[in-house]
Amino acid sequence: MLRAPLSPDETAEPRRRDGCGPLLPTVVETRPMRQRLFEHLRAAGEASRADLSRLLAISPASVSAISAELLAAGLVEEVDGASRDSTRGRPPVALAVAPRAYYVAGIKLSDDAHSAVILDFAGELVGEATLPSGAHRQPVARTLVETESVLDAAILSAGLSRADLWGVGLGLPGVIDHARGIALWSPILAERDTHLGAILSERLRLPVTIDNDANLLTLAELWFGHGRTMTDFAVVTIENGVGMGLVLQNRLFRGGSGLGMELGHTKVQLDGALCRCGRRGCLEAYVADYALVREAQTALDWNRDTAESARQLLDSLYEHAKDGHAGARSIFRRAGRYLAVGLANVYQLFDPNLIIISGGQIRFDYLYAEDVLAEVRELILDTGRTPPHIEINAWGDMVWARGAAALALSALTEQLIGEGRVA
Repeated sequence: MLRAPLSPDETAEPRRRDGCGPLLPTVVETRPMRQRLFEHLRAAGEASRADLSRLLAISPASVSAISAELLAAGLVEEVDGASRDSTRGRPPVALAVAPRAYYVAGIKLSDDAHSAVILDFAGELVGEATLPSGAHRQPVARTLVETESVLDAAILSAGLSRADLWGVGLGLPGVIDHARGIALWSPILAERDTHLGAILSERLRLPVTIDNDANLLTLAELWFGHGRTMTDFAVVTIENGVGMGLVLQNRLFRGGSGLGMELGHTKVQLDGALCRCGRRGCLEAYVADYALVREAQTALDWNRDTAESARQLLDSLYEHAKDGHAGARSIFRRAGRYLAVGLANVYQLFDPNLIIISGGQIRFDYLYAEDVLAEVRELILDTGRTPPHIEINAWGDMVWARGAAALALSALTEQLIGEGRVA
């Protein structure tokens, strides 16, 4: 599916920019002040020099010096004060990130379809595309062709060329070594231990950063969603698998070796159902879509080979459950109980302010019905505190790709104005 190019309306009135990125400061701040000021501007959308001085607790002279450096580099720009609220007098000139300074792409790969978005330097969406994916567990070479195709489709929808891009963020399911750019294992790839980041970077001749797709959905919540105003929260994803991302002290947490938060592969049953990772008893072997399809085939004697797709089988299972079919309802009830165990464990281990459930299976409300949420409260330790707030966020499919683009924007920002910036 291709979208028409997104172009600005030349006749539109000036509007205040929404901004993107975390709105709260980190507890321990180690970034250079120029990076803190820039990222505050991107999060706020725009701000006056006086605002920046007050909010960052630095002198007006320091703000002026840093602003002059960023203006000279073309990374920020002065915007019309008419877009800011003012009760009297001439509004102060505001600063904002220069949106056309750079563009990045974000790509999400999955079993069903690949999606891509193009964001400008300020984090605004300027193009997007979705294309069907190939076979399950296909060779890396084929996946590279499909990745390049969906990227070029998104670039075309933005009215840009590949030369306009700085870099690409890529998300895919599985165990991903973000720091080294290696896909250690993914259900969509036939090969293991693939240096996917380096291979794709050489093919595209662009910087490429990769990560687990659940981390990128969490990054999307941190940059564009409800997580912008929260310092600690968890995101649990339910679709082709079960994933988890965690934000602690306003930053994405990946674990000591960068391979943590694999909630779907925590064990909920010894010697239990076979997971697609090859082990038994994993949470996702009871909750993910392939687990529900397997249950439907066994309990309801359905033949997957006669259906058009696993999605069709799942939709049929859901309709049967809604119509009161005891076997179908039992399958969802069992999956919901195992999910409750997983959510309770997340709360006991990390005590997040919020747990967000997101992903393709959000359409199956049996998995987050009130009795499932009640079971979570029954499973957690009674400490007298308020039980965890669990929120359902039915984002569209493009949000994963937006999280991947945010990953690319983070890498770009670090290179331009971070501690190890390139002159």
